[in-house]
Formats: sequence, structure tokens, C-alpha cells
Amino acid sequence: MEFLGEIAAITTAICWAFTSIFFTQAGRIIGSFNVNKIRLIMAVTIYCVALLITTGRILPANLTSQQYFWLGLSGVVGLVIGDGAGFKAMVMIGPRLMMLIYSSAPIFATILGWLWLGEKLGPYDLLGIALTIFGISWVVLERKNRSSNYVQQGHPDSGNLARGVILGIIAGMGQGTGLVIAKYGMLSAGESVPAMPAAFIRMLAAMAVIWLISGLRGRIPDTIKAVKNAKAMAFSFGGAMFGPFMGVWMSLVAVQYIEAGIAATLNSTTPIWIIPFVIFFYKEKVSLRAWLGAVITVGGITLLMLN
Repeated sequence: MEFLGEIAAITTAICWAFTSIFFTQAGRIIGSFNVNKIRLIMAVTIYCVALLITTGRILPANLTSQQYFWLGLSGVVGLVIGDGAGFKAMVMIGPRLMMLIYSSAPIFATILGWLWLGEKLGPYDLLGIALTIFGISWVVLERKNRSSNYVQQGHPDSGNLARGVILGIIAGMGQGTGLVIAKYGMLSAGESVPAMPAAFIRMLAAMAVIWLISGLRGRIPDTIKAVKNAKAMAFSFGGAMFGPFMGVWMSLVAVQYIEAGIAATLNSTTPIWIIPFVIFFYKEKVSLRAWLGAVITVGGITLLMLN
């Protein structure tokens, strides 16, 4: 199917628009670390059910130890380090500023894809990436964050603006790097691995590591207590369905067909897809600047797809 990779990457961004809203709300109730642990269990369960229904088995046959290693490592880098820093930053400084910083992920993915996978991008590809990132930044920067008072002092994700920005940069690095490592594990470490089982292996490794960290820190009782909050669990399940399941799955479909840098760029267009939510659900008036940013971003996407 033509443009399958690009469509999957844009679908990823739309899914993350949903999940950013769900997880931000859940994180403000029970803390981002609890949300991160809970959503991984939910996502692993969803993957198990989906794989059993579609393939009759949880894992594909004949996976090599190298494939397990690289896919597992990509899960730790992207879903534990990247997402963990991202969720904390999102609650700390708000989703708008976090999404701006997160748009650095394509830069890391492009550089690593070039150095490690030998992916070469032409001038029109680079122009498309630059236009897309500029459009996203133009939209997100419309409202300046003068404070980081999104949660009260004493909340597990309280902190200052500088700390939130640093965490956002770590999130961008984790996401971009994790995507490239996952592509290597899927396509270069053995026979090609389908996107859904590959996403499941990433999720399983991430779940094991983050719960191990939680156990060593003595935080499991806090998470068990958080599970009793029905409202937070509803938000977490919605986020798990759109993010770790649909979003991560589609992101791996994307890197199967297009360069990691282009996939990461299209993945990061989430702030543009949030605009319809702002209009229809929050009844917020969208400014001319936001619309112009969206047009510039769509222009960059179009250039990437046509090229």
C-alpha cells in the first residue's frame, strides 16, 4: 500500500493526542510514575488478547536472541526512560511546552538512523522535516509557560521549569533513539518481525524493568493504593489503549516502511492534531497563528510524502 508508513506515523501522532490528554489527567491524580507502571500492565494485557485473536499465539516463532535483546532494549530506552521522563515533564510543565520540547525526537532519530542504519535523507526530506518541526513549534509556542504550577508542592511530579525542560529533552532523546533501535531489531537482527509482536516485546521488557525499579524503591504499595482510584484508572486505560497499544504499534509499522527520522517527524505532529480537540471538546477559540502553524506543518508532511 502506497504511503503506508506515512499514514501509520500520522496515526501514531493522532493516537498520542488522545493519550497525552488521558495520561496528563491520570498523572495529576496519582502521579506519573504510577501511571507509567499501570499503563504498561494494561498495554501488555491488551497486546496478549490482540495477538491471540489475530495470530493464535503471543510471540512469533524463530525469534533470535539478538532480536529479543534489541527490541527489549528499545522498550527500555523509549518506554521506560523516554516515556518516564516525558510523563513527568508533561505533568510538571504542562502538555503544550512538553510537546514543543518533544519535537526534538526527529533530530535524534535522523542522526542515529544515518550513523547506525545508513539511512540517507535528501534535501527535500530535510526541508520537509524542518518545515514540520517549525510548524509544530509555531503552534506550541503561542502560549508561553511562565510558571510550572501544574501540580501542588508535595506532589510526586512537582518541580521547576528548568527541571521539566531537562526531562523533556531526555524524553525526546529516548523516543528518537528507541525508535531507531526498534527498527534495527525488527529488520536487521534476523528475519523481519511483524510490528505488533515487536511492539509487545518492547512493552514486556519495559514493564519488567519499571516494576523492578519500583520494587527496589519500595513503591509498589503506593501503586496498589493508586489502583483503587477509579477515575485515574479510567484515564489510564484510555491512555493505554491509544498510546502503548495503538500508538506504539503504528510507530513500528511506520519505521518498517520509511526512514526513522521521517517517521519520528510525523509522529511528533501531535500538537497539530490536538487542535480539533480544543475546538470541539473544550470550546476554545483557535487563533490565526495556530491555523498558520498547522498549515506549515501539513506542508512539511506533504513534502515528505510526495518526495
